[in-house]
Amino acid sequence: MRRRHFIRLLGSAAAWPLAARAQGNGATLRRIGLFTSVAAEDPVTQIRLAAFRHELERLGWAEGRNTAIDQRFGAGRSDLYPSVAKELVALKPDVILAHSTLIATALQRETQSIPIVFVEVSDPIGAGLVASLARPGGNLTGVLLYEAGIIGKWLALLKEIAPSLSRVALIGNPKTTPFDYWRRGAEAAAPSLGIALRPAPIENAAAAIERVIESFASEPNGGLVVLPDPTTGGHRDLLVALAARLRLPAVYPFRAFVAAGGLMTYGTDQADIYRLAATYVDRILRGAKPADLPVQAPTRYETVVNAKTAKALGIDVPPTLLVRADEVIE
Repeated sequence: MRRRHFIRLLGSAAAWPLAARAQGNGATLRRIGLFTSVAAEDPVTQIRLAAFRHELERLGWAEGRNTAIDQRFGAGRSDLYPSVAKELVALKPDVILAHSTLIATALQRETQSIPIVFVEVSDPIGAGLVASLARPGGNLTGVLLYEAGIIGKWLALLKEIAPSLSRVALIGNPKTTPFDYWRRGAEAAAPSLGIALRPAPIENAAAAIERVIESFASEPNGGLVVLPDPTTGGHRDLLVALAARLRLPAVYPFRAFVAAGGLMTYGTDQADIYRLAATYVDRILRGAKPADLPVQAPTRYETVVNAKTAKALGIDVPPTLLVRADEVIE
């Protein structure tokens, strides 16, 4: 708790001298709140936020000149999101960037007037964040992470790389991801692929995750679909290690899992999502209303295969998949 408190204070303190310099130069300072569910030191987080800042600067918003950014990092502590959201809203930023459904929801409870741009949210209608994708209708809009239909693509990739596959576990924490949203999409796609779906909800604890996956692996011909979820992201290395030890082919939601040794991913370019979000922050700072800005769909997807992991699992990656892949990790 002390360390987290220090990180939060550091995010606020870093903005103070920037604000002072901007005001001293006679510029009109605009404040941007930023609340992400992961840790500040996570390399993936740093890449995302660098893309966000770079795009803002390209659009004319530079920290220290005409903007200050108040940062908060949840580091997986969803129990603290409501209090951190209240704290951030109290600073009265002009707009807030909200990462994940839980954080967007916590902020929505605190304000119906401050514009909020969300990222990495898959079911904003089901979560009650927007009235519709075309016309959000309130003070929130943003960029989708995935549409439910993508889970059919994940199942098809697993079947393609491991044709003997007959069972797939759906790995995610219902408290931190819209599990039923993903389950419904998977149930629609699984029968045509000859796959028996096994919903496998997990908790945010390493021992509990191990029990769930080890139990599933006790029968043959199984594979994993790891859902986009702050919990799975926080246990990325554990999930990759379990899949390797239990010899389970798995498809992951982001490239970072594959770079860490996971088998493959078909997913959004997360840096691009943050660049898209920056364009909405720019438009809001220039007077646009979130209610009038349609929720955007991602524009860039990538297929990444880890050939070394495939070899360790005894899998021969089909040449057609290798040709389609945007990246093959050797």
